Amino acid sequence: MHGQVRFSDGKAPGAMRTIGEVCEALGLKPHVLRYWEQQFPMLTPLKRSGGRRLYRAEDVALVSRIDKLVNEEGYTLKGARNVLEGKQPDADNATARRRPSAQKAPTDDNLLGELQAVRAKLARSLDN
Repeated sequence: MHGQVRFSDGKAPGAMRTIGEVCEALGLKPHVLRYWEQQFPMLTPLKRSGGRRLYRAEDVALVSRIDKLVNEEGYTLKGARNVLEGKQPDADNATARRRPSAQKAPTDDNLLGELQAVRAKLARSLDN
């Protein structure tokens, strides 16, 4: 769902959106979007009283592009920032794109199994 992000909230396509609305439409967590604001200087939503963020249509399009670069095309944040800034990727720069093996995050089941194994090992160590 990149390019033109579709919202099902009944607002006009160019309406400002809250962080929650943007995150729901793109399947992101709010803390990820707030972090991206720190990493991508060109991402500057309006901030109202109390720090409430409002994203313009161009902000939403930029977030969608960042999401595609990072989560679909495998760029690191630095590599994605370089692409957005129009810089040529450095072939020697390992941060431009992740290696294919690093792109796949562990599933919750795998992670849970690994954590349970570590817990069991710690428990055995404490029993000795």
